[in-house]
Amino acid sequence: MNFASDNTAGVAPAILEAIVRANRGLAMGYGNDAVTERLQARVADMFERDVALFLVPTGTAANALALAQVVPPWGAVLCHQESHIAVDECGAPEFFGGGLKLVGLPGVGGKIAAREFEAVLARGPWGGPHHATASVLSVTQATEAGTVYRLDEIRQLAEIAHRHGLKVHVDGARFANALVRLQVTPADATWKCGVDVLSLGATKGGALAAEAVILFDPAEARGMPERRKRAGLLVSKNRFLAAQFEAFLDGGLWLDLARHANAMADRLAAALAIAGHRTVWPVEANEVFVILPRALDARLRAAGANYHEWTTGSVPADFVVGAEQVLVRLVTSFATSDEDVDRFMMLLRNS
Repeated sequence: MNFASDNTAGVAPAILEAIVRANRGLAMGYGNDAVTERLQARVADMFERDVALFLVPTGTAANALALAQVVPPWGAVLCHQESHIAVDECGAPEFFGGGLKLVGLPGVGGKIAAREFEAVLARGPWGGPHHATASVLSVTQATEAGTVYRLDEIRQLAEIAHRHGLKVHVDGARFANALVRLQVTPADATWKCGVDVLSLGATKGGALAAEAVILFDPAEARGMPERRKRAGLLVSKNRFLAAQFEAFLDGGLWLDLARHANAMADRLAAALAIAGHRTVWPVEANEVFVILPRALDARLRAAGANYHEWTTGSVPADFVVGAEQVLVRLVTSFATSDEDVDRFMMLLRNS
């Protein structure tokens, strides 16, 4: 019953097999191989346009390089105050961005509201020699709260951003989970809504270590090959990153894996509801947040349930964590089994 993170899961078998296949024979290094070439065409076809694709081994690298590419060192990235780039990347965006500034915005459920975003831009001050220049809006899809931006929400935010001269970045570590919940195409959820650059994650979805920076205007990629190399993130045996992504996307596997993770989260949420524990936010991806009595939390952990206690400032006004309660996060993955959820449900029923 490990619900600590989707990072605790292993590698999806089809992806592991693809790594083994890529290990046969010799191939040119640094992305000059057949697998990487095929993947470039595959990703362009998936997004229904030419894109610039850069593979890296970690999500932190993808986010940091993506932002550094589209933000000047004197620029500001506006993001949710609890976003991964603001909280969990040890200053990597600022470091690789040469000192760019992250500006955290509040928002219930991990989401930035269009009204708040526009108000921050209007308040300023921005630009000139004394102030950071507002350069990028970064949103997380799915969010750190397990919620999902609807396409009209992304479109509205992007329209505001572009009107003020900002580009739009999406941290898509759990992008597949959002797509299957929304039942939309990758193109619909990105550039067709005004997204300029995407950090596309595969690791949380079932890969070993594979993330991508995708720029929807290839002209914006000028200097990116050198930026990746200078950062020490150009993998010499790039075919192994490409092979993971190729298998991840093949036959819609990435969506099937995400669909399973989402379904397991839905089952957890249903079990909690039956036991009288309402989730804090709607369960829209593969994360479930719920307030539990401390006594129940202790019994669940003693019985082998593994998950994290959580702290957040973006809960709805009607949710209050009492002195004898604890807010916890449960995360499911492609590897979460029905048995894991059933055992957790049994513990809830017997509590």
